[in-house]
Parts: sequence; C-alpha cells; structure tokens
Amino acid sequence: MSPHLVSILVLAVIFLIGTLRSINLGALALVATFLVGTWVFGDSAKNVLGGFPADMFVILVGVTFLFAMAKNNGTVDWLVQWSVRAVRGNVAAIPWVMFALSGALVALGALSPAAVAIITPISLALAVRYGISPLLMGLMVVHGSAAGNFSPLGVLGVITNGIVDRSGIPASPAVLFLSNAIFNLVLAVVVFFVFGGLRLLREARREARPTVDPGTGGTDGGGVAVRTKIATSLITLNRDRILTVLGLLVLVVGALGFGVDIGLLALSVAVVLSLFAPGSAKEALNQVSWGVVLLICGIITYVGLLEDHGTVSYLGEGIASVSVPALAALVICFIGTIVSAFASTTGILGALIPLAVPLLVSGQVGAIGLVAALSISASVVDTSPFSTNGALVVANSPAQAQQTVYRRLMVWGFGLVLVAPVVTWALLVLTGWW
Repeated sequence: MSPHLVSILVLAVIFLIGTLRSINLGALALVATFLVGTWVFGDSAKNVLGGFPADMFVILVGVTFLFAMAKNNGTVDWLVQWSVRAVRGNVAAIPWVMFALSGALVALGALSPAAVAIITPISLALAVRYGISPLLMGLMVVHGSAAGNFSPLGVLGVITNGIVDRSGIPASPAVLFLSNAIFNLVLAVVVFFVFGGLRLLREARREARPTVDPGTGGTDGGGVAVRTKIATSLITLNRDRILTVLGLLVLVVGALGFGVDIGLLALSVAVVLSLFAPGSAKEALNQVSWGVVLLICGIITYVGLLEDHGTVSYLGEGIASVSVPALAALVICFIGTIVSAFASTTGILGALIPLAVPLLVSGQVGAIGLVAALSISASVVDTSPFSTNGALVVANSPAQAQQTVYRRLMVWGFGLVLVAPVVTWALLVLTGWW
C-alpha cells in the first residue's frame, strides 16, 4: 500500500477512535503525525512538527484570553447591553446583524478569520445572555464572513481572480462574488430556521436580561429558551472597561485596517491589560479553551504532514485519469472541499485552480462556472471545527456547550463537504450557463 493511502487511512482511524472513545482528537493526531511521519514518510521527529499551526495556536489563545478578560471585568456585558439596544430589543434580529456585519467586513477587505475572531466572542456572549443557540449564532457569523469572501475588494476575491487571470482562463468576478454570496445567504436562512430562529421570532422584541447566571445560562446548543426580565439598571464604564474597549478598538483597527496579525495583536492587548489588572488576567488565562486548542492544532499538524508529502497532489493527479470532463470537475470540487475543511482555503484554491487548467482550456467545461463552484465548495466548509473560523466558534462557546457545539459543527461542516460540491457543480458546471 502506498504511503499516501496509509496516511489517509490513518486519518480515518483517528476520527473513528475519537468518535468511539473520549480521547482528544488533537492528541491522537499529534501521535499519528509522529508515527506516520517517521515510519511511513521517513522524516525526523523535528521535521514532522514543521506543520504545527503556530498562527492558529496564537489566534485561539490570544483571542480567547483577551475576551475572557473582557468578560471578567464586565466589558462584554456592556457591549452586549448596547448591541441589544441597537436592535431595540429584537432578539431575533441579532443573528442577522452579526451575519451582515461579518459579511461587510470581509467584503471590504478584512481577512475572514480576523473578522470572525473579532465578532464571534461578542455574538456568543449575546447568545448566552439572550437564550440564543450558540450554534446558530456561530454559524451565522461564519457564513456571513463566507458570503463576503469573493468580493472584488475581498482578500480571497483578489487572490482567486488573480490566479484565474494568470492562468489565462475566462473570468467573471461578478459571477464569483454573487453566486457565493447567494449560496451562503441561503445557508444562513436554513441555519436560522433549523437551529432556533422560529423560537426567536416568537419571542421577538425582548429587551431584557437573563434571570440566570450568564456564565451557566443560555442554551445547551439545542435552543432551550432562557426566561428574561426587564433590565433594571445599566452597566456603566469604569477604568478597566474603558481600557478594554480601547484595546478592542486597537484590535479592530490594527487587524482590519493595517493587516496586523490578529492573534499576536490580541495577545499583545491582553498582556497590556493584564498589567493594569493582573488578578483578572490570571483568572482569564484559566478560561482559555486549552482542549480545543490541542484538538485543532493537532489535526491541522497531521494534515500539514500530508500536504508536505504530496498526498493532496496525489489525489489531484487522480483527476487526470478521469475521462469524463464533467465528472473530473466534480472530483476537483470534492478534493477542494475535503482539504479546505482542515487546511487553508487560499492554499487549496491556489493549488487546484492551476491543476484544473488543462480541463478548462479544452472548452468542455465552463471555466467561470467551475471556478465559482470550486471557490464556493472550498470556502463554505470554514464552518468545520478544524478550520480557523469553526475553531473560534467552539473556543468562544460557553464551556458547558463546547462539546455540543463541536459535534454539531462537525456534522454541519462535513454535511457541507458532501452537499456543497454536488449542488455547486450541478448549478454552475453541469448546467453550462457559464
């Protein structure tokens, strides 16, 4: 059996063991990285760790540490209060506000993980306080960011259109952007009504606060309502909250306006704040979701090993053996979707669009349609808990709901792995409209 097939089989075994036994998938994946890297691929132990996602580690730790401090000193409660007042107490509108805000930031040029990292902690604090399913709120933020991905001003849009242009194949930035935005909007409607939106509509126009502790209240991930009562007092700003708000503004401006690394900047802001309130910083550090960090970083390290040793290229080369062009296009979409669920969307688009050039120049498959189908399929699975965006949703969910959110994000994400390529291929490639 080839090393590529062995490594793919080991990945399947990791998920099987992690599903049947209560073992952290990240720990399993790191052990598999060591064993497969040294025994199957013949790497040194030092080299097999080369794919450890240091950037992901810093993002998860930095963002969750900062917002844990903001929660402890009451800043999150203050932001929640003003966010709900902005929608005049209509709780059902909150997920859509987060969807639109996330999409607008990404469409205007913010990196999707940066926008999600900033919005997710606030949106999930709102979810806990007002009895909204954390899964519903998290998915609305992620699909909102995905809707803005391929704007002509967006990072992924610029990159993808640039790759297409350099490859010398027909392009339509408008079709790419609009088809992706519509696809994610439809998914957002499905998410809203499947994961608790109907209940929110029935309880609309609430301007209240929960009668339970926000740290333990909220939902169990399935949309259980939290009874509320009219707030009797407003949260005011004190020194620590003012400093935290200023720190969050620095985070937003630095990450979205100047492209500063979101993880390092969040960690820097948290460290500065800890100088003024060391006691709350110590408590906040204990609230970082270390189990989630291990899980995500372990899986990504293993997938990075597969990428480094050409397993993804091995799968791509199999496309050349497919004699039916339309079927080859579907295979490309599936490969892009599966790999992107674990790794960089930008990276996989950069690899697969050039790989598809021989198929596209033949004229038997519409270039514009296939590029759009591949782009949507590869980006929509950012809801996977193994992508940066999905990981941020899990890490910022209430502690008692994290396992539920993780499992349901995995079901939703891998459901999209099966559905998105087929739907986009059927609508954008098979119809031959573009």
